[in-house]
Amino acid sequence: MMGTATFARPVVPGSLLQHPAFVAFWLAEGASGFGFQMLSVAVGWQIYAVTGRAFDLGLIGLVQFVPSVLLALPSGHAADQFERRRIVLYGQIGELCAITLLAALTFLHGIHEGGILVLVMAIGIARAFEFPAGQSMLPALVPPALLPRAMAANASAGQAATIIGPALGGFLYVAGPGVVYAAAALLYLTSVVLMGRLRHAQAPARREPATMKTVLAGVHFIRQRPDVLGVISLDLFAVLLGGATALLPIFAKDILHTGPWGLGLLRAAPAAGALLMSLWLARHTMKRRVGMTMYAAVAAFGLATLVFALSKTLWLSLAALFALGAFDMVSVVIRGSLVQLETPDDMRGRVSAVNAVFIDTSSQLGEFESGILAAWVGAVHAAVLGGLGTLLVVGLWMLMFPTLRRRQELGG
Repeated sequence: MMGTATFARPVVPGSLLQHPAFVAFWLAEGASGFGFQMLSVAVGWQIYAVTGRAFDLGLIGLVQFVPSVLLALPSGHAADQFERRRIVLYGQIGELCAITLLAALTFLHGIHEGGILVLVMAIGIARAFEFPAGQSMLPALVPPALLPRAMAANASAGQAATIIGPALGGFLYVAGPGVVYAAAALLYLTSVVLMGRLRHAQAPARREPATMKTVLAGVHFIRQRPDVLGVISLDLFAVLLGGATALLPIFAKDILHTGPWGLGLLRAAPAAGALLMSLWLARHTMKRRVGMTMYAAVAAFGLATLVFALSKTLWLSLAALFALGAFDMVSVVIRGSLVQLETPDDMRGRVSAVNAVFIDTSSQLGEFESGILAAWVGAVHAAVLGGLGTLLVVGLWMLMFPTLRRRQELGG
């Protein structure tokens, strides 16, 4: 499936390491990513220890999800109106303050459910503004030809944080949640220092009033660019239909007949595949037929979902999930690079915000869809339908977006 593209070392001189601004950005994003993953583990354990109610675990996700959706378009507009580095910096400072307060209240035994949720919501608000500004900064840190490798390197830091961060947070939780919060605060402080010292060139923002037209400009821009609309919507439906990972506890217990250790391996497999693929993509450049590579990667994602759905052995399920994560990373890098390269700098914040809403919302809805479908027809049939649906979407999108199918390079 992946033989449709040629990968080679970039023809531009230098490497990512020769761009100090990108290195500082990568280290800052990595530090805050590790801190956030450790924080997520501690918050879940602590709030369940305080209340003993599983419902409150759902509230943690809700108070983060609501700001990310409600503030997506305003935060994208802000990223195009003000200096993006400052928005990222102020967002991380806000997160650092909230985490430090969590640590202090925990050490002083003054923490309670409401306080935890309020501080987690504050972190969610800060992250809602930080994300589109950070995504829009990246193209200014490296030459256009190095952008796909830069996005893959940035994704590798995120995947490493996803794999190692929760384990490290769980290990430190033995000493108490306050210790985890303190460690996360130190990582965020490191990120703040790096971001504060980062220097990069950004064209002066064209100030526009926050009207409905300017806030929704990202939506209109995407609708007028068939290739951008194609990659975003293709990834959206693939994530929406391919939510089999939400059913992992059912597969682990009832189908693969394994225990918590097996469930842990199943959860780690997609992230491990994505991490290794992102490291490979960070060292190789896609040179041709990127449109067909995108379609092939999403189709392979659907096939991996089918293999996982029909597997009866743990090793085959792990291999399918590993492949699923790897192919998903290919589509993520192509989508992110193409969207950034096709978007003018003064629109990148709003387009990144719309992209984030589509992908984040589809991830949440995909898990909900998989759960509802599994309740109706069973986990295996739900996963099979998700894989077949993904393949059907790929076929339809190849007909609906022929220019994307024929696209040779990320830059046009």
